[in-house]
Amino acid sequence: MVCLLGPSGCGKTTLLRVVDGLIVPDDGEVTIGGRRVTGPRPDVAMVFQQFGLFPWKRLRQNVAYGLELRGRPRAEIERAVAHYTALVGLGGFEQAYPYQLSGGMQQRAGLARALAVNPSILLMDEPFGSLDAQTRETLQEELARILAREPKTVLFVTHSIDEAIFLGDRVVVMSSRPGRVREILTVGLPRPRDLNQVRADAHAITLRAHIWEELRR
Repeated sequence: MVCLLGPSGCGKTTLLRVVDGLIVPDDGEVTIGGRRVTGPRPDVAMVFQQFGLFPWKRLRQNVAYGLELRGRPRAEIERAVAHYTALVGLGGFEQAYPYQLSGGMQQRAGLARALAVNPSILLMDEPFGSLDAQTRETLQEELARILAREPKTVLFVTHSIDEAIFLGDRVVVMSSRPGRVREILTVGLPRPRDLNQVRADAHAITLRAHIWEELRR
């Protein structure tokens, strides 16, 4: 997992959209597995900050949406929906509409929808940014647990230094506009990680102070 940190407006979300093939870069190129990205790819999935669920669809229909677009067989869709709904802790809520779910549950549903298509790369654009602090920390731990069970390459945009250190293997620190990569740091903490232990870890504390100084420059 690579976490992108930087001031608002520096281009983190734009970079994510370039990687996803939704925006064509003015210069340079993005390659995945040695192949140039020229448009959206079926092996790349995005998780948004604002959940992106269809309010008129039940949870199971939202999770199934990407698979249905790909024309997967119904039996495969049903298996995937059941598996990933349970994986994110939403078993029993398959028939619920988004308005019947809390913000944290809606974000879990968005994650299940992205995982259901079995992407090789998961792009996450501040997925926990709109949640309260307690729910955010719970979902950080849940995401770490899920990725330990089903590893993915993840590019994760966040404004939280603590979140980046807890989740990331590397942290990319970006400058203010025009956005540039200021520094790429290796987190170097063993997995699995405990949120409280990471907060108290001397290396993590030093890394946090260093990143904070870089962001203030």
